[in-house]
Amino acid sequence: MPTIATLLLLPALISLGQWQAHKAEKKQALQETYDQREQGLSLQIGDHPLNPEAVRYSKVVARGRYEPAYQILLDNQVHDEMAGYHVLTPLHIEGGNRRVLVNRGWVPVGRDRNVLPETGAPQGVVEVSGYAVVPSGKFFELEKPKDLRSGWQTVWQNLDLKRYAAAVPFPLQPVVIRLDPASVAGGYVREWPRPDARIEVHRGYALQWYGMAAVLVVFYLVTSFGKTANDDHEHA
Repeated sequence: MPTIATLLLLPALISLGQWQAHKAEKKQALQETYDQREQGLSLQIGDHPLNPEAVRYSKVVARGRYEPAYQILLDNQVHDEMAGYHVLTPLHIEGGNRRVLVNRGWVPVGRDRNVLPETGAPQGVVEVSGYAVVPSGKFFELEKPKDLRSGWQTVWQNLDLKRYAAAVPFPLQPVVIRLDPASVAGGYVREWPRPDARIEVHRGYALQWYGMAAVLVVFYLVTSFGKTANDDHEHA
């Protein structure tokens, strides 16, 4: 019985350790990409569609006009232990028909969730500067998203760029600009996390799972050795 339990638990513990270690390695690689591209010149975003992976974490600049009619509030965003939204507004890029979503920062929910915060955007042409990010396509939703053909949905639980692009009547760049904290282009609270945020937590979890695997092996060897010694003594 101890052998079967060990054979079942050991691979699971090692697998969990590898999973956490892989998450830490991925975050480290993203941070290195960020640090490298932070040293480069700003990329001008225009009407030509971008390769998202080629520009991820690059410094970018775009000129155009905000279009608040297709703005969304991304729910479940926390700042200083307060619940709030990220305000994402499409920018109609000058010289073409393509738009790019701009994350203008965090705003608090307020006392009543039924009353959305005031999130007006500057009128006229603005220059937006920040970093290009690629939203994750992996997320969990408790219920099926609303069919946007029946009316625009302002509050979103997850940023699904494919769903957004399918719902709006214009072409969209496959990245989001995180507005630079120094930008004056209509931003709110902008304390953006580093790509390697919480990397030590993942490394700590990995060590815990590997440590549990090691303890399991030691426990199995000790108990097996003790059982063998007892059996030899009984037959002596």
